[in-house]
Amino acid sequence: MVIPSVLSMILLNSRAAGQRGSVIRMFLCSWGQVLKDVFRNPTTMGVGYRWFGRPLLRFQDSEKAHGRSLSLLGLASSNPLTRLALRVLYKPRVSLPVELFGHRYIHPFGLAAGMDKNAKALRGWEATGLSFVEIGGVTMLEQGGNPKPRMFRAPHAQALVNRMGFNNDGSEKIQLTLERHVKRHGRLGIPVWVNLGKSKITPLDEAHLDYGATLERLWSYGDVFVINVSSPNTPNLRELQDDEGLIRILRHCHEVNDEQALTLKRERKPLLVKVAPDMTEEQLVHIAKTAKNNGADGIVVSNTTVERPGDPHPRDASVFGQHGGMSGQPLKERSTSMIRTVRQAVGKDWPIIGVGGIANAQDAWEKIEAGATLIQAYSGFVFEGPSLTKQVVHGLSKRLRASQHASITDVVGTKSD
Repeated sequence: MVIPSVLSMILLNSRAAGQRGSVIRMFLCSWGQVLKDVFRNPTTMGVGYRWFGRPLLRFQDSEKAHGRSLSLLGLASSNPLTRLALRVLYKPRVSLPVELFGHRYIHPFGLAAGMDKNAKALRGWEATGLSFVEIGGVTMLEQGGNPKPRMFRAPHAQALVNRMGFNNDGSEKIQLTLERHVKRHGRLGIPVWVNLGKSKITPLDEAHLDYGATLERLWSYGDVFVINVSSPNTPNLRELQDDEGLIRILRHCHEVNDEQALTLKRERKPLLVKVAPDMTEEQLVHIAKTAKNNGADGIVVSNTTVERPGDPHPRDASVFGQHGGMSGQPLKERSTSMIRTVRQAVGKDWPIIGVGGIANAQDAWEKIEAGATLIQAYSGFVFEGPSLTKQVVHGLSKRLRASQHASITDVVGTKSD
């Protein structure tokens, strides 16, 4: 089964890292009953992860733990039996349909960019019940990113700080990865979004060409494309949120989009813009209106922040002293406020994708009430585990039944005033 496999590999990895396997054996024996409860009752998966998986993370470097988890998910989803186990354990048993961008999303909750940059575990994300998955950021050129260590966990605040720097296989290799996936398994049963980033060595005045090249290469395999001009970890990238840079990128991407649609005789793909939280309300409204007026099909609110909590737990202080973008619970209120601001500014029909600090159904509900049509998580999966999807979707369903609304789309923007 999935959990024993995960634990076995963690044990092997811990030995390889020079840690004492006997310590983990004692840990496993102490919590043997937790495993039994998990398999008898899938709803205990979240508790099992918090008691069991989260403490094990402390034995591992954050980025290495991320990579191992991704590899394990890819491995588990490669076999029909273990893929079935993922569905049984994690997939929500309710439907909250959302019609958007020419697709029917089974519920509003998806995976944010950064978790699976190189599209290594697509079938795994689908098996765990997400309604869409965003890969990337993908840059035109392959790049290794910033020096390590570059990812840090603040467990008491349930936050991550990273300065990854768009490390990814590059658009050519990821094109081949997606091509192989489609040939072997067919298209994924849920929409695949692609986060477009700028290669570090590309000058700002040529950024539009960089984004356009990646869009062209991945156009056939992505269902929605997100123009990321807001990562804090690529030098000067956020300058592209200004009018001149953003408009140039949007215009060029529209040209590429139209050319691909005409050549391949298919509908054009939705293009969204992802913005940073580190700006004033006036700047946010201006960027949102600029994006909308120049043909963007929606906006993603928001990326990571360079701000830090004012009074962190002593054990989190060293993490918050690291340079990079912060995600997770401390970003929750800011991103929800930004969603509300954008919804007020652009009206009720332009799609807003809400991301930042979602760790439970209440966080998700608040973002939808503020104006988010769809929502995403990244850090929440690190601290809550793969059962987060079921927790959020079932919780949203329960709140919807208790409300006066007939569908989840009726909730969008009901508290945006």
